[in-house]
Amino acid sequence: MRAVITAKDIGAVPRIPLRLLPLPGTERFLQPVIAADRVRYVGEPLAVVLGDSPALAEDGVGAIALDIDELPPVPDRHASGRGEILLFEEAGTNAAMVFTGVKGDADEAFRDADYVRRDRFAVQRYTALPMEPRGVLAEWDAAQGRMTVLGAAKVPFFNRDTLAAMLGLSPAQVDLIENDVGGGFGARGEFYPEDFLIPFAARHVGRSVRWLEDRREHLTAMNHARQADCEVEIACRSDGTILGLRGEVFVDLGAYVRTNGLIQPRTLAQCLTGPYRVPNVRMTSTALLTNKTPSGTYRAPGRYEGSFFCERLIELAARDLGIDSAEMRRRNLIGAGEMPYRLPRLEPRRSGRRYRVRQRRLSRDPRTLPRRVRLGGKACAARPRDRRALPRPRRRLLYRGWRSRSEGDGAARPRGGRHGVGLCRLDCGRAGPRNGDGADRRGHARYAARAGARVARLDALSRRGLRRVRVTLDRARRVGGVRGGECPARQDPHRRRRAAGLRRRTGRTGGWMRPRSRRALARLRRVGGGRPAGHDGIRQRQPADLHLRIGRGACRGRPGDGRCRIARLSRRRGCRPHRQPVDTARPGDRRHGPGLGGAFLEHLVYDANGQLLAGNLADYLIPTATDFPKIRAIALENHRSPSNPLGVKGAGEGAIIPIGGLMANAVANALASFGAMPNQLPLSPARVWHMGSAKQSTGSLE
Repeated sequence: MRAVITAKDIGAVPRIPLRLLPLPGTERFLQPVIAADRVRYVGEPLAVVLGDSPALAEDGVGAIALDIDELPPVPDRHASGRGEILLFEEAGTNAAMVFTGVKGDADEAFRDADYVRRDRFAVQRYTALPMEPRGVLAEWDAAQGRMTVLGAAKVPFFNRDTLAAMLGLSPAQVDLIENDVGGGFGARGEFYPEDFLIPFAARHVGRSVRWLEDRREHLTAMNHARQADCEVEIACRSDGTILGLRGEVFVDLGAYVRTNGLIQPRTLAQCLTGPYRVPNVRMTSTALLTNKTPSGTYRAPGRYEGSFFCERLIELAARDLGIDSAEMRRRNLIGAGEMPYRLPRLEPRRSGRRYRVRQRRLSRDPRTLPRRVRLGGKACAARPRDRRALPRPRRRLLYRGWRSRSEGDGAARPRGGRHGVGLCRLDCGRAGPRNGDGADRRGHARYAARAGARVARLDALSRRGLRRVRVTLDRARRVGGVRGGECPARQDPHRRRRAAGLRRRTGRTGGWMRPRSRRALARLRRVGGGRPAGHDGIRQRQPADLHLRIGRGACRGRPGDGRCRIARLSRRRGCRPHRQPVDTARPGDRRHGPGLGGAFLEHLVYDANGQLLAGNLADYLIPTATDFPKIRAIALENHRSPSNPLGVKGAGEGAIIPIGGLMANAVANALASFGAMPNQLPLSPARVWHMGSAKQSTGSLE
């Protein structure tokens, strides 16, 4: 064992700042990088043990003796809301933030309504669970005063600046290398305590330090997500027209407010109405602190939960009113003529987000709903039937489920600084876009190449065309024997980049690439046509006479003019970004599968003392590839998006947003004869069995 580092060795323990929604008053709930005077959840770092091997380090951990006084726990949001036990006594409350979404006059709408219904719904706590756990490698160069860190970082500039400030260094002294890691799912790549502790340990001992977590550490330390419950009320006319929605949502945020933890309660307050026309809304969302692992974002934070709440409420209202649920949705979907449609005003941030993209709706497209019914065959078109009406070998319940969804579109506007997106190299007709948006194996290099190929009038869909487009990625040197990924800080320490998430990369990178590439090509023609003969092998021609040809650039008119060779045409000037709307309303026209695990199995269960009971993959159930049904998706790509020059739309979260509500409505439809009310996720086998066994007179499910 080489060393043991505690809060005493660090001195003034820094806290991890908020990256998104850094609202006043949240500073007191931020997480320290290591526990100093109080431990608030299982999995919080207490000490860093350094050894020459993982086995020696684990032996050192086992030799540490802890003297901790037990305090009464705050195991759930109900105990947190009572305020009898405070996680932060100096704050005087367990409510980290309260958001309120307001539109119209909800109270008046409920007074004038023909029908009112109030219900409770809940979504469980689970996590993104990427295939590989996290890891960090740090190397301190004392001679140059430079820190090099390798690890997953979807927000490398924010993480670099945060780490530099914590270590007392300038951003130029920190190289944060983003490796090829695949998707982040909202949880991976945020700034965690280990992102400071490992570099600090490397500087403390003057050696390279590597840390890899196991699966149990991963489940207890990485951001959790989703857990929320609500009590909401809907007001309608007798024909099913929605007049208003009001209620309260409570989010179990865990022990601290982490970098993006306020996104879920914010979205629930503002976007719970989904793609439906609701003129009067008052929704309060309270983020409460408990003795659990802190929560953050995971694929459509707030929208998944809000879709479940809204879709179940509409399904129940349609049943009470005697209206077909699909027809009730048709009547209330936002039409194309109503765009841009303003969402509820959000307090404390008075922002009016809008649905802006004009998209074909269920109410506007006669092909959508009939196609969805035909896909399910007789099972979807028919009413649910009792199992006893079927032949004995096929005792199954036939069901159908409807849902719509709204999906947020990735905002593509940068926050100042310079952006490395442009056409940096044109050599013999080979176009090379430079992409400073990260290199983490999500295929963005390919669509950046397509954007450049289209501008250069190459075949953007063929391999031959793409091979002639060079995408330049900034690569770093080897560190600790491991080849690094992208290191934009080494290229330009002042450059900034927003997060790689929110489905924004295609629209943002392609949107930047297209106008920038056009300007670079125009400049190429001007330079190539205006230089004197013999200068860099370029003949003097007018700009209009110079054209590009695959494999070589040539000048028209005279044979033997030779090759047009421009070795490098690069300007490190940022391009003018295009503006994108914040949200896109897109009712579902697909049948998706990526949310089935959260709808049926995944659940991070805690006991009454705040101890995690699902700390391994034997207790935390996830579906395998063989567990998924065959899913057929039909995408109606009828309209281009006006939010970016390429006309592309975000699709990274659309497959997961409606799944909870869809599956719950389908199960409720299948078990209608049993009086089932699936208002809580997950719909685990035990829970579904219990709902189906409620009416003993009708028998039990097989």
